[in-house]
Amino acid sequence: MAFAIDTGTPFGARAAARLAQETVAWLVTVSPQGRPQPNPVWFLWQGTSALIYSQSDRPKLRNIAANPQVALHLDTRDGGDDVVILSGVARIAPEQPPADRVAEYVHKYRRGIAGLDMTPESFAAEYSVPVVFDARRLRGY
Repeated sequence: MAFAIDTGTPFGARAAARLAQETVAWLVTVSPQGRPQPNPVWFLWQGTSALIYSQSDRPKLRNIAANPQVALHLDTRDGGDDVVILSGVARIAPEQPPADRVAEYVHKYRRGIAGLDMTPESFAAEYSVPVVFDARRLRGY
C-alpha cells in the first residue's frame, strides 16, 4: 500500500499543512551503536517525501548509508500538542538537482540562506548532498 496523508481528517489536514509550511524538521537517524541521532534540517515536503540537503561527510549521511530507517518529525506546539511524526526510509539521492536549482526550495529558504551570509549558489555548494526521505507511516495527534 502506498503512503498518503488522509487530508479528509482534521489531523491529516493539519499534518499536510504543517509539512508544507514548517521550515525545520528533525531527521532522526541511528548511529552504528544503535543510538538515535536527531538533527534539525531544512526540508521541502513533496507530498509523500521530503527533499533535504546536507553538508558532505556528516554522521547523518553515514548513518543513512548503514541504516536507512529514519524518522522525520516536527516540533510540537506550546503545551506539547499537534504532534506530527513520520517514519520511513532515507537515501542519498545524487540524481536530485542542487538546492539552487530547486525553485521551491530556494523560495522557501531564501531568508534563511541570506541569514547564513550565503547565496543560493554558495548554499548549494556547501550543502551539496541531496537526501530524499520517503514516508511510510504518519502518526500524531
